[in-house]
Amino acid sequence: MTQFLGTHTNRLDAKGRVSIPAPFRVALKDADGNTSLILRPSHKHNCIEGWSAAAFNTLAESMRHMPTFSDDQEDLALALYGEVTQLEPDREGRIVLPDELVMHANLKDSVRFIGLSAHFQMWEPEAAERRRAEAKARARSLSLPSGAQ
Repeated sequence: MTQFLGTHTNRLDAKGRVSIPAPFRVALKDADGNTSLILRPSHKHNCIEGWSAAAFNTLAESMRHMPTFSDDQEDLALALYGEVTQLEPDREGRIVLPDELVMHANLKDSVRFIGLSAHFQMWEPEAAERRRAEAKARARSLSLPSGAQ
């Protein structure tokens, strides 16, 4: 299973290019060695979500259990798929972020990549640290589901 782990910060250049961290590039490769990245604005936070094609397809599969054409299914499909951008990194592992995503995440001169196992998030660094502090505070009162180790 693909896992995005750790936190990395890379520079965002004037052309909107950023290098995907090397460990994330490895996790994005499919069985044939191809790299495809799916980006979307988070519908919960001012950040960008990054997914491998396989992980995003797994997410899509879970929606197939919802009643087709129901309001819930349509709302979720619109939120998940309506603003997706599919990219392939260049030879140096760089991508050009669309302006809409840069604005959504308030990115300026650097990007903080945070691994969340099956996907990752791309944040403005100061916003990432505020979010991480919130998550740590909430996580102190949480526990893993029974049976998890």
